[in-house]
Amino acid sequence: MDDFAERLVEEIPHLRRYARSLTCDAERGDDLVQDCLHRAWSRMHLWQQDGNTRAWLFTIMHNIFVNDIRKAQRLAPTEPLELRQHATVGQSDGDRAMLMRDLEQALAQLRADHREVLILVGVEQMSYQEVADLLDIPLGTVMSRLHRARSKMRDWMNGEQPRVTLRPVT
Repeated sequence: MDDFAERLVEEIPHLRRYARSLTCDAERGDDLVQDCLHRAWSRMHLWQQDGNTRAWLFTIMHNIFVNDIRKAQRLAPTEPLELRQHATVGQSDGDRAMLMRDLEQALAQLRADHREVLILVGVEQMSYQEVADLLDIPLGTVMSRLHRARSKMRDWMNGEQPRVTLRPVT
């Protein structure tokens, strides 16, 4: 039990980063981490000591996030998405704070499934196969989503206007 608790505590920074990237909101991200840790603790008996604790926790978090989206869709009608205009970063702009703000805005504009793959590969440094296993999708889908996410991020960070396509989350 002590080993389990220690492993949970070690993963909290990774969980917080992943949750914030999914929700695009620090408070909602922290709530998601709390829900994930609560569910993991209540299902401690399912944890395998020799398994990948981070992957297990990320799977729990992903499932909670998807379930929350589905629940919200059932409760509220869909409304058009209005994107805020984000400032472009010029070649000579060395202001790190502005760059980070623009990066966060661009990340928030990505579709959730694209943002999720981008964060898992780019930030959490998971392999494509680990991401495919975690999200229960084919390896090719991981690669496709990652390519699209990177392309859109590159375009948006270079000042192109984002195109919004709304589609139902399933």
